[in-house]
Amino acid sequence: MTTTQARTEPDHAPGTGPGADTPAGEGHGDADHGGHGPHGPHGYSAQKDAHLKRLRRIEGQIRGLQRMVDEDVYCIDVLTQVSAGTKALQSFALSLLEEHLRHCVAAAAEQGGAELDAKVAEASAAIGRLLRS
Repeated sequence: MTTTQARTEPDHAPGTGPGADTPAGEGHGDADHGGHGPHGPHGYSAQKDAHLKRLRRIEGQIRGLQRMVDEDVYCIDVLTQVSAGTKALQSFALSLLEEHLRHCVAAAAEQGGAELDAKVAEASAAIGRLLRS
């Protein structure tokens, strides 16, 4: 399956982009998320281009899955590609989590108190969601 494709479609449909399924108050860069605006700086900002490239590659894998199903590819071959896509997303999530810990949690640790407690709780909840997926 190829991962380089011409981008002719928008990154996402209205209302389905990043954060569209995030509960209110989570991950929107408001005051309880370090006071950063909705567009950074976040722990991943320095690696933004690399992350976007990685996500586009994963998107290509998912589009490849759609083609496989459309072309009636053997079930086990499709499942193998599902596993590869899942592992790619998990790897991306762990990378993002590490950057969050190094940047956001470390900055909160300097402040201590309630800010640190909130960031640790937030990171713990994110880890829990990753483990359940």
